Amino acid sequence: MYEELTAKAAQAAKNAYAPYSHFAVGAALLCADGTVFCGCNVENASYSATVCAERSALFAAVSAGKRHFTALAVHTPDSCEAFCPCAVCLQTLSEFCGSDLKILCTAPGRQETYTLGELLPHAFRLGGGTE
Repeated sequence: MYEELTAKAAQAAKNAYAPYSHFAVGAALLCADGTVFCGCNVENASYSATVCAERSALFAAVSAGKRHFTALAVHTPDSCEAFCPCAVCLQTLSEFCGSDLKILCTAPGRQETYTLGELLPHAFRLGGGTE
């Protein structure tokens, strides 16, 4: 099941717009009902307006009315030492996902699996608390 999700993330990375970092990323978000939403990073000259692949996929899913997710695959076709979602993406995912969300990170010759809770153990929550 996760192989298909990872393949969709790899396909999404082909659509990345990364003229500044030259670091293409694709993401595939698995909804609780089995549907999958994909996204890619879209950079911007102002940098802060850049949207990461993970948030791109999440925003597409939320825009379609989805609110429950079980796994996220993130892929870059570039070789890298370490690769996982940035803190902004992790915090945004925590708005909709529990700490048990599986996050699969793949790059050539490398695959790591984490949970959201491992990558963001102290997520900010509504009301000022953490999970």
